[in-house]
Parts: sequence; C-alpha cells; structure tokens
Amino acid sequence: IVLMTTKAKKNYHKFKFKKDDMLLFGRESAGVPKNVHEKVTERLKIPMIKNKRSLNLATSVGIVLAEQIRQIKK
Repeated sequence: IVLMTTKAKKNYHKFKFKKDDMLLFGRESAGVPKNVHEKVTERLKIPMIKNKRSLNLATSVGIVLAEQIRQIKK
C-alpha cells in the first residue's frame, strides 16, 4: 500500500511503482487516520508550491495514477 499524503518526504515521481502497488488517498479535509499512517511503509506526496493549498482529491489521483501506469507500461 502506497499512501499519498502531504506529510510525506518522498515525491511520487521519484518512486519506483510496482505492478501490485495499491494507492491510498485520504479524505480531502482530514487525510487518513493516524493508525493508517503508522501501518504503511511507503508515503508519497505531490510537490506543491510553498504556502499553497493542496490539490483536490480527483486531480491528485489522476496525477499519481498516470505516473504509476506510465512506469508499469515501460
């Protein structure tokens, strides 16, 4: 399970996706619960301009899913 979170240190485009990776996105308003953060080993983020709000959920899913598919199709 690969958690997408604004609290991650690693950018999604620098991650090597595998065929069986499952992407997990939290709610726009609150993300995922703390216990989920504690259980996953991979956390990624979409880089943002400082002091700007995060992207909406549908846009974020589209960006990361496109990169995952691009890498797997190679």
